[in-house]
Amino acid sequence: MKNLRTLREQRGLSQQKLAEKFCLSQQSIYKYENGLAEPDFATLKQFADFFHTTIDYLIGYETADGTQETFTITLMPKTFKEAHHLELYQKLGNQMQTQLDNLLEIFVEVIANNNINK
Repeated sequence: MKNLRTLREQRGLSQQKLAEKFCLSQQSIYKYENGLAEPDFATLKQFADFFHTTIDYLIGYETADGTQETFTITLMPKTFKEAHHLELYQKLGNQMQTQLDNLLEIFVEVIANNNINK
């Protein structure tokens, strides 16, 4: 799991703290991060949900052309409401997510323009 360590460190979690959140041993996290063992699918899904990412990103999946999608999580939900909104967004299909993304962009643009005109 090429990116588990990166995501864990971005959250400021030790291997032990991450292990406790998933009822695993610290040794399991160490083995996953160092390619000595692979988690089962259910654990992969839990990691992806916890870190708000994809299983593909966690395991470092590379596309046919050899490129790997990379990104950095810079914002984490600060409140329960933000986390709830993120959870709802993730339940939408790709088409609905795209429509919501476009709508949010419009809202932000309108608000920015209104603040400039005041």
